[in-house]
Amino acid sequence: MSETTAPAGHTASVTSAGSLSGRRRAARVALRTVQVLLALFYGIASALPKLIAHPSAVESFDKIGWGSGAMYTIGALELAGAVALLIPALQSVAAIALSTLMVGAFIVQLTVFHGQNAVTPLILMVPLALIAWARREHNAELLRLVRRQ
Repeated sequence: MSETTAPAGHTASVTSAGSLSGRRRAARVALRTVQVLLALFYGIASALPKLIAHPSAVESFDKIGWGSGAMYTIGALELAGAVALLIPALQSVAAIALSTLMVGAFIVQLTVFHGQNAVTPLILMVPLALIAWARREHNAELLRLVRRQ
């Protein structure tokens, strides 16, 4: 049958199926956009100042009492997480790992900096949790890759 002679119910189901797949595609694109933006944030705005020992990062870590070793380590972890957010098999694990770093950042903001900017790590954890959940099927794939070694 041609589209013009198809029964009305058939056309409606095709249309709703088409809009469902369109919404799924839009959701995938939106999630991927969030992943790229978070990767840019963690790679450039968060990790880079630590890795180049920007004075503001050095001052913060001195105030915490952790020194440059912790600063470079956290910067490297953030950079690794940023890169891993863009690798399909690692996306969910990266989001979980970065969320764990944000729990630590939240605790430090509360205890050392008296709550100043404590909400920032919590805000970042929301899209990270969404990514971890939405990309969770990649965890089984990653586990298969690791077991194959």
